[in-house]
Amino acid sequence: MQIQRASASDAEQIAGVLLAAFREFEPLYTSAGFRATTPPPSEIARRLAEGPTWIAKEQETVLGTVSALDRGEEVYIRSMAVLPSARGRGLASQLLTVVHAYAVSQGARRLSLTTTPFLMAAIRLYERTGFKRTSDVLDLHGTPLFAMTKQLCNIPSRRLTSAEPV
Repeated sequence: MQIQRASASDAEQIAGVLLAAFREFEPLYTSAGFRATTPPPSEIARRLAEGPTWIAKEQETVLGTVSALDRGEEVYIRSMAVLPSARGRGLASQLLTVVHAYAVSQGARRLSLTTTPFLMAAIRLYERTGFKRTSDVLDLHGTPLFAMTKQLCNIPSRRLTSAEPV
């Protein structure tokens, strides 16, 4: 299994992973909330231009994915999913580690994400890896969300230039 940056050619498989990973929770989302959580390949391809996406791949099959948005001193984890058949192998932890390393390399001071209260396994993973729930209560097209953050460091942030290695 390898983790690598995604490209536009991976958009269809990424969309498939998101759909497969969240399908069991579909009744807990509003229909608009579920569509936002499981975007089609065209939306995935568009999002690739907004921030990095990584995939966990075994041979030619994408087993998991995570995407991020750089917001200055914060890197926001936009989505993360692992195929149900690939769960329990530590892929989600490895994907979080990659995002953490990216955030540090960009000089971010914290990671943030939003999640739904019914994704209990994901919430436990986030807590185990240092995320703490905030008081922010949000809404995804009628589906409840809450925010979590993870502080990365207490040193002043510094952005890398394009000449510096990542």
